[in-house]
Amino acid sequence: MGAPKIKETREDVLTTKSEKAGAHGFFESLLRRFRGLSFALLLTPLTVVCVSCIGVSMAPGLWLFSRVNAATAEWAEPLHFLALGLALATGYLMYGFTLMVVVPLVNFLMPFRVKPFRGPYYSLPAIPWYIHNALTYMVRFTFLEFVTPTPLNVLFYRMMGMKIGKGVVINTTAISDPCMIELGDYVTIGGSATIFGHYGQKGYLVIAPVKIEKGANIGLKASVMGGCEVGENTNIKPHAALLPKTKVPANENFG
Repeated sequence: MGAPKIKETREDVLTTKSEKAGAHGFFESLLRRFRGLSFALLLTPLTVVCVSCIGVSMAPGLWLFSRVNAATAEWAEPLHFLALGLALATGYLMYGFTLMVVVPLVNFLMPFRVKPFRGPYYSLPAIPWYIHNALTYMVRFTFLEFVTPTPLNVLFYRMMGMKIGKGVVINTTAISDPCMIELGDYVTIGGSATIFGHYGQKGYLVIAPVKIEKGANIGLKASVMGGCEVGENTNIKPHAALLPKTKVPANENFG
């Protein structure tokens, strides 16, 4: 089965009027006409969601710190502060592991899903894409590096919607749009490789799936952009760049 088709559109990227009918069209027209205000209104609930995720994830570590602080308050200062330092470090790990569960749960509970799309950035289909990546980046930039590459980062991406086969190794956190990415069995993603299921072109936002088939290898710092397909047992060399819609056949050395 091939990748989902992206509906082509000639819609003017600067227009303030949506081509959709009904309530969707009305809200999308408002989104485009009042772009700054609309963006701020979107950020407000998203900020609440992100702050809530971080706060909930910090709670176990804060509980541990408060308990250790109370239990060691009468100790000699060197031992007391050593205990607090260890509690803080352990609390950070507890935060990270909790966040890796909380964020995918919130992502799953969202009432909308990211779908292939081509159209103006200020469109309703772009909102789920924006939120999905905001949640992903929250984990990426506060903790994920410390568990990469391990089965834990693979589990996180799987919970965020990435289709992952068996024996996959992901040695990078530079991944956007995990729900638009499919990795076959025994795929290896090299250190600092960049994979994302979107790109911008001629004023349009394009959200397109990425498929990397069984046994493929993505080299160090290589880039794989939206709409790309990598065939079985193909080797993408270090620092290579697969531009949007690139199709690399099986058993190739690319780059």
